[in-house]
Amino acid sequence: MSGDTLKYRRILLKLSGESFAGESGFGIDPAVVKGLALQIKEVVDLDLQIGIVVGGGNIFRARTDSDKVSERATADYMGMLASVLNALALQEALESLEIYTRVQSAIDMRQVAEPYIRRRAIRHLEKGRVVIFAAGTGNPFFTTDTAAALRAAEIGAEAILKGTSVDGIYERDPKMDPNARFLPRLDYQEALQLGIKVMDATAISLSMETKIPLIVFDLSKEGNIRRLLAGEKIGSTICSGKS
Repeated sequence: MSGDTLKYRRILLKLSGESFAGESGFGIDPAVVKGLALQIKEVVDLDLQIGIVVGGGNIFRARTDSDKVSERATADYMGMLASVLNALALQEALESLEIYTRVQSAIDMRQVAEPYIRRRAIRHLEKGRVVIFAAGTGNPFFTTDTAAALRAAEIGAEAILKGTSVDGIYERDPKMDPNARFLPRLDYQEALQLGIKVMDATAISLSMETKIPLIVFDLSKEGNIRRLLAGEKIGSTICSGKS
């Protein structure tokens, strides 16, 4: 596959914190991160421009661990800092593959990451660098899903790809209901009405306003990012209309 056949030229990839943990479900598994880096390298080598938003749920989950912290805002900031650890781990793995990478943080920590500056991020992308966006939006009460939708709009991404451990969107949790219907394509309003859990409502609403399609796919299958960008029907797409 050549770069000329890619479905998109600039994308925003959303990686959950859990995707860094592997089977342990906690912490950072170097082998898993290396696998993620290899998948990303496959598409970078095709001259695709790629920004990445990472979560921090493998280290701290604000929603489920917040009962251990007195304030929700404090818990959210802890989650943002956890995402920076994942961003640095992914940067290290990518650079070991000779992929130029920059980490931009929404929380100022200049010793380890650049501050998030939209124009600088776009310039990095134009120069062929992978840009990893860490620390969410820099504000509590907003998820990294929302950060992904926001950054995608800011950098002019043509699509948001959310890598998960399932093959797409179902009307109900397929782990709880094996007969749940798979939804290969649905519009933003339908996704909001169904209250799907794979992407939060704020992120979907923002994507609806900016008209950026959301693609939910199974990241655990090697080569899925490349195949998706080549136009293969992988995962579920949330977009304007269903045709």
